[in-house]
Amino acid sequence: MTLNLTRRATLAAALTGAMALSLGPVRAADDTIKVGVLHSLSGTMAISETTLKDTMLFLIEEQNKKGGLLGKKLEAVVVDPASDWPLFAEKARELVSVNKVAAVFGCWTSVSRKSVLPVFEELNSILFYPVQYEGEESQRNVFYTGAAPNQQAIPAVDYLMNEEGVERWVLAGTDYVYPRTTNKILEQYLKDKGVAAEDIMINYTPFGHSDWQTIVSDIKAFGSAGKKTAVVSTINGDANVPFYKELGNQGISATDIPVVAFSVGEEELAGIDTGPLVGHLAAWNYFQSVDTPENQAFIDKWRAFTGNDKRVTNDPMEAHVIGFNLWVQAVEKAGTTDTDAVLEAIVGLETPNLTGGIAKMLPNHHVTKPVLIGEIQDDGQFDVVWETEGTVPGDAWSDFLPESKMIEADWTAPINCGNYNTETKACGGGS
Repeated sequence: MTLNLTRRATLAAALTGAMALSLGPVRAADDTIKVGVLHSLSGTMAISETTLKDTMLFLIEEQNKKGGLLGKKLEAVVVDPASDWPLFAEKARELVSVNKVAAVFGCWTSVSRKSVLPVFEELNSILFYPVQYEGEESQRNVFYTGAAPNQQAIPAVDYLMNEEGVERWVLAGTDYVYPRTTNKILEQYLKDKGVAAEDIMINYTPFGHSDWQTIVSDIKAFGSAGKKTAVVSTINGDANVPFYKELGNQGISATDIPVVAFSVGEEELAGIDTGPLVGHLAAWNYFQSVDTPENQAFIDKWRAFTGNDKRVTNDPMEAHVIGFNLWVQAVEKAGTTDTDAVLEAIVGLETPNLTGGIAKMLPNHHVTKPVLIGEIQDDGQFDVVWETEGTVPGDAWSDFLPESKMIEADWTAPINCGNYNTETKACGGGS
């Protein structure tokens, strides 16, 4: 009797073990790799960020069609930080600590990015940031797949100066870190080029600003001094809609005072009458109108995914494409989603961009990008009027600010530092 019970117990244990082995792989936690999506779906930045959430869902679906990653399906975890900068940090912590995502793709404004930096550093997770920004930063846990100032702002000013003969400058931006730092760089750059202080007008407005009548009137007056004048715009979010409408209301055409924007793309133009804006400019690293096989294939798949043959693409979308593809490559190379392994594997990897070139991840966690100047057309698209011959390496620290021209970022051995002083040969220990 005792022997029989023992045999039964042994058999039961064996069956239980076999069942556990057979059931183990079907658990969601084992079967998926979670990817965080941290973009505002409400509030002032939703006009720009919602489409980036959709882009990530599209990229994850496309990757799953290829068999996923490391033999597992990818699963998107979407949160809405609601254009509330402190909430970005809270939602980032939730994604990493609670949802256990392998990486996060998100943020638009620099204030939202800076809000989450301590979270990614503390929890040792990875953020892919897809939007042009002010530079002066390189963090170990962040990959900057949008443009640094030398990949957008500086070339745009050079274009206006050399091709349009601009002599007076209005630097108009939303009142937060990206416009202020970018304009600090541009102001110094213009002065180094011989532009007098009285020929530079700087103006900031709050997020969501809607009453542009007085400011546009001031711009018009500033441009009436007999010198060719241009507006360099770092206005972000839905404030762009009333700004451009007011330009039209006051009869300011692109031939009078051209505006070159750094945060207005196809998505922002989709909601307004572009008639009065024809001829105004934007500087980006990608436009939907770029005629390459890679871009056309992307547009076709994107519209099939959204079920909308009018849905537009834009530059930050391409930055997410680049970042996502590099992350996939790095995970495959490392054989794991472990943060440290991915950080080591990703530097030096390359992926095609959508304009026919190659994006390479650099040791400073920025990528190589072409620079394009586009002219607004009446259909809300851009006609590319100028572009660099090849790609431009992203520069984390500006060469035009005295306090940072000697600073470099290099996250490879032996430096492993985001703000290495080439004069003192010391790491500043900062971002």
